[in-house]
Parts: sequence; C-alpha cells; structure tokens
Amino acid sequence: MHLVLFFIFGALCVAGALNLLLQRHPINSALSLIVVMTSLAVLYLLLGAEFLAAAQVIVYSGAIMVLFTFVIMLLNAGSEERTHGSKMAYLFGFPGVAALLGLLAFVFLSRSSSFGQAQLGEYLVTTADLSKVLFRDLLLPFEVTSVLILIAILGAVALARKEH
Repeated sequence: MHLVLFFIFGALCVAGALNLLLQRHPINSALSLIVVMTSLAVLYLLLGAEFLAAAQVIVYSGAIMVLFTFVIMLLNAGSEERTHGSKMAYLFGFPGVAALLGLLAFVFLSRSSSFGQAQLGEYLVTTADLSKVLFRDLLLPFEVTSVLILIAILGAVALARKEH
C-alpha cells in the first residue's frame, strides 16, 4: 500500500514540477508549486515523519505560497486572460485521471495484503519530544526568529506602499 501511494504521489510531484516549469502565467506556476509541496507532505507522512508533513503543509503549502501569490499580484506580472481550457488537458488530463482511478480501484480491490515495508531507524523522535526541545530548550531562538519575521513583513509592507 505504501509503495503504491509513494509512486502515485511521487508521480504527482514530478508532474507538478514539470507543470511549474511549463506554465506561462505565474499564478498557474504558483498553483503547481502548491501541488508539489502538498505531494511532498504526503511523502513525508508515508515515511512516518508526521511533524515534517504538518510543517510542510502549514509553512510551505500555506504561508510561503501565500507570500508568493502576494508578490506575484504586487508585481502585476501580467493580465489575466480568459480561456476555455487547455487542449493538452483535454487530450491527456481526462484519460490520465480515468487511468489513475482505474489503477487505484484495481489495486485496492484486488490486493488485501501490504505492498511494502518501510524500515525506520532505531531511535524515533516523537512529535512530543520534538516540541519539548523546540518550546523549552530552544524557546529564545524560536521567539527571536518570529520577531525577525515580523520585522521583515513590516519592511515589505513599507516598501510596497505607494507614495501619494
């Protein structure tokens, strides 16, 4: 089961990265980057790193991508054009989704045993252990970093403000 999910989300990650490079409009590229970051979060989850998966979704898929779209909108990279869909999406997208759904249905209905085993290391760090270190031992650097990020946000707003 893990192996099948790994291949599915690995392929989705590679397809999103290729789409990121091939898009002409920056907003579509940013949306493709969200697909890549979310797929990476699922891959982290498959490896048993729940904290990294949650941080990937919260920090990268959430905050960083909001920042990217804010910068793209601030720079006014281009006018939005109305289209009726891509010919490539009709040609490859719908048959690809149908084939993927058929493959998933076949795999889930025909196999009841596990597909692969992931061997983890001897020492596992739980989320509780990680949070104790982060919020007890490293509290001062954590708070200093949050103040520096707040100052950077205020500086970006001050630079982006238009003078009258």
